[in-house]
Amino acid sequence: MASFSVVKILCLVVLAMVVTSPVAQAAITCGQVSSAVAPCLNYLKVGGVVPAACCNNVRSLNSATKTTADRQAVCKCLQSAASSIKGLNLNFASALPGKCGINVPYKISPSTNCNSVK
Repeated sequence: MASFSVVKILCLVVLAMVVTSPVAQAAITCGQVSSAVAPCLNYLKVGGVVPAACCNNVRSLNSATKTTADRQAVCKCLQSAASSIKGLNLNFASALPGKCGINVPYKISPSTNCNSVK
């Protein structure tokens, strides 16, 4: 159950990290998103220091989202996960990209319209 929650929170974090860029079919799966953000789960619930593994994975995931389809897929995975993670702090989730040195051109939120993510 804890890994399921971690995956959902991580998906929300990844949504925030998706950067703009056009084109193609999504090459990133929800499983990849969940695995990438798993080390972030504790931070996303209680705050504090962001683990190095969390930032490293989030940066890698951000780099891997090369197309609009990738970014939209990550967005949808994060929204799905966020809706079922108990104790998720949306303020910590939206702060994660900045804490990891990544700029994201949209708000990290479960209410983000994933179809408008470019």
